[in-house]
Amino acid sequence: MRIFILGAGATGSLLAQLLERQGHTVWCGDRDPERARRFLGRTSTIPVTEVNARNLRGIVKAAKPCQLIVNASASVFNEIVLRAALRMRSHYMDLSSHLTRNPFKAEQFRYTKRFQEKKRVALINSGVAPGLTNLLVKRAADMLDEVHSVHIRLYESSESEDPISQWSPEVSFDEAVSHPRIYRGGKFQLGKRFSEVEKFRFPEPISTVRVVLAAQDEVATLPYFIPMRDLEVKIGGNEIDRLRRWHKQGKLSKSRGMARHRFPQTFSPKRIAKLIRQGILQNARFAAAVLVKGENHGKATDEYLMVRSDCAFPTLYQIRQQGRFTTPVAYATAHMAALFIKFFPRELAGVFTPEMLPAETRRAILSRIRNNSIRITHKITILKPHGDDEEEI
Repeated sequence: MRIFILGAGATGSLLAQLLERQGHTVWCGDRDPERARRFLGRTSTIPVTEVNARNLRGIVKAAKPCQLIVNASASVFNEIVLRAALRMRSHYMDLSSHLTRNPFKAEQFRYTKRFQEKKRVALINSGVAPGLTNLLVKRAADMLDEVHSVHIRLYESSESEDPISQWSPEVSFDEAVSHPRIYRGGKFQLGKRFSEVEKFRFPEPISTVRVVLAAQDEVATLPYFIPMRDLEVKIGGNEIDRLRRWHKQGKLSKSRGMARHRFPQTFSPKRIAKLIRQGILQNARFAAAVLVKGENHGKATDEYLMVRSDCAFPTLYQIRQQGRFTTPVAYATAHMAALFIKFFPRELAGVFTPEMLPAETRRAILSRIRNNSIRITHKITILKPHGDDEEEI
C-alpha cells in the first residue's frame, strides 16, 4: 500500500521504518521535519514533509495519493485527519481517541456512515493500550458465555532520576489531568484521579506494584461490543507514582497548563543513546495484563472462570541489543500498529475498533506478535462460585 504517516516522533518514525520493511511505499508529515529526521535517522530515505496537523488542506496535499493515512500524532487531531481521509477516499488508522465530545464514546464513530458510503475503513485505537488489550479482552470473552468483569493493568517504569516519560508530553499530561473512565454495574462513570489504590502482581521480574485508576480509551469502546458488567483500567510504576505525587502537591491541573520541565519532549534515539552512555537512563519497562472474569453455562452447573493474559514487552536494554534506541512503549506501539496494517481489513467499510475485527483477522494478528519479541502468556483459572478466590486447575 501507499501509506502516509502524520507524526514522525518516537512511534510514527519507527512505524514508518517497519512498514517500509513490509514493502509498503511510505512517507511522513510532521510539523518539525528536522526533528522528525532525527527520529528516522540520517540514513533513512523515507521522505518527510512539513505539515500542520490542524490544516486539513495541508494534510490532503501532503498525503496524496496515499491509500492509507495513519494519525500517529496527538489524538486531538483525529477528526481533522478522518475528514482528510474521506476527502481523499483513503483508508484511515489511528492509535487512540481524544474523548472530548463524549468521555464514554470514541469520537471516531461519528464518521461511521461516511466511511461506509465511501467504502473505506477507519481502524481506530490500534496500538498496544488501546489495541492489543482490546484484542485480548475479545479473545477471553469468546471463551466465556457471559462476561462479568474486565480488569486491565498496565506498568510503565523508567530507571532514571529525571522525568523521562515513555509517552509524548501531550499524552502524559492529558492522562494526568483527566478523570479515569469506569464502567460499573452496566453504567459509565468518571472516577477520581489516581484513586482506588490496589496492589497488583505482574509476572517477574516486576512482581507486586501499586496501581491506580487511569484514563484509558478501552472503556470508551469495549462495553459497546462485548456485554459486561464492569470494566476498569489501572496503571502502576514509577512514572504514575511521580504524577500522583505532583497531583497531591497541587501541581497538576488543566488550568495551570503543562509545565515543560515536568513533561519534557520525547527524546530522539540519539538523545536516548547519550542518556544511556551517561548512566542517566539505565533501563525502562512496559507490561500489560488483561483479566476477564465470567462464566460458562454447563449442563449440571455454571463454571466461573478467569482468563488472564500477560504481555511482556522488550525492555530498554533488550531493545538496545537489537541496535535500536527507543522506549519500550514506542517499540511496542509501533510494532502492534504495523501488525494491524499488515492485516488491514480493506474488504470492510465503516469505523472499526480492534475488538470489532473479524475473528480470523484478530487471530492472525495475535499469532504474529511473537515475531516481534513480545511475549504473551495465557492462563485460565476456576473461581469459586461466590467469590474471586482462585482454585488451581
